[in-house]
Amino acid sequence: MANRIMTTHVGSLIRPPKFVEILHRLENKEPVEPGLYEKTLTEAVAEVVRQQAEANVDIVSDGEFGKGRNWAFYVHGRLSGMHTRPMTPEELKDPMASVGGGRDREAFPEYYAEADKATGLASRLGSRFVCNGPITYVGQKELQRDIDNLKAAVAKVKVEGAFLPVVAPASALPNVKDEHYGDEKKLLFALADALRVEYKAIVDAGLYVQIDDAFFPYMQEKLCPPMTLAQYRQWAQLRIDALNRALEGIPLEKSRYHICWGSWSGPHMFDVPLKDIIDIMLQVNVGAYSFEAANVRHEHEWKVWKTAKLPAGKKILPGVISHATNVVEHPELIAERLVRFANLVGRENVMASTDCGFAQSPFARRVHPSIMWAKLKCMAEGARLATQELWGKQAAA
Repeated sequence: MANRIMTTHVGSLIRPPKFVEILHRLENKEPVEPGLYEKTLTEAVAEVVRQQAEANVDIVSDGEFGKGRNWAFYVHGRLSGMHTRPMTPEELKDPMASVGGGRDREAFPEYYAEADKATGLASRLGSRFVCNGPITYVGQKELQRDIDNLKAAVAKVKVEGAFLPVVAPASALPNVKDEHYGDEKKLLFALADALRVEYKAIVDAGLYVQIDDAFFPYMQEKLCPPMTLAQYRQWAQLRIDALNRALEGIPLEKSRYHICWGSWSGPHMFDVPLKDIIDIMLQVNVGAYSFEAANVRHEHEWKVWKTAKLPAGKKILPGVISHATNVVEHPELIAERLVRFANLVGRENVMASTDCGFAQSPFARRVHPSIMWAKLKCMAEGARLATQELWGKQAAA
């Protein structure tokens, strides 16, 4: 057991300009020299892992560099039985069909019109995912590439471990139209069986697996009203059941679960309170839970842990730095946040993390790269200060 507060983050890091240039060319269907993408990806992962180690991040990731469209929809290219088509005018009005929508967008339409254009999200909101055949996992080649790149990079630095972020069933196909299974549970459980292939390959390779699930909390503000909170919780419960099916056979100590509230830079005035979903979150059969706790909409929710019971042997990874502001958190504030959680759930059960990823997509960053690295270094210093307070000066040295 570590006698200190260790550090990690949620996964997505800002892609380097050289790599982004190639991604743009691929996105625009422009010619790219054979092998150039793979070579540049490998080099980019090696460099970002080196930079994380330099920033004193203990559990590092590949920055999600191997993912294409974004943190969740990358998986569509790794699944059979799926295709994407433009949404009909009727579907655009249906909250269950559209990826966008929700009370935040209704309350701040002018802001979101600007934000969607700036991030490129506007071009993706009009698409519908359709299941028209059996869902199976077919992304072994891309997955093995990501595993190999991360392991090769980690072998060159001194860190405590490495993780690959992957998507949860609720977030993989949030607006899917079922034209094959004819039953929501059958579809979700088939999806879970496919995703388990990805989860298992990661832990079998000696890495941690992190399951990302922004749509679990986010959908509440889309569905309520007309749904009641109780009906939304039923909607969520089925998806958590599917996730636990996907996690069957995955060791607790090698798995972690991340939630956020969509985590885009926006008002977030209608986010579901953590107290309303924490019991559902804690049902997920993983060893650690990652959640937003540093931004101004959710920092006060640390108090939930006064009554919420963290299962024995499990950890929390609260966000103690925010991806949503260029203001760099002071190490003393970070330490204060960490000590607050440690006093509630036990110092050995807390690891310092970020609220969410620093890149919303390969092309949209949330802060300047230099600020991202400054934040991560301050997180490590804050963890050292918290360790000093919780264990004493000798442990923090």
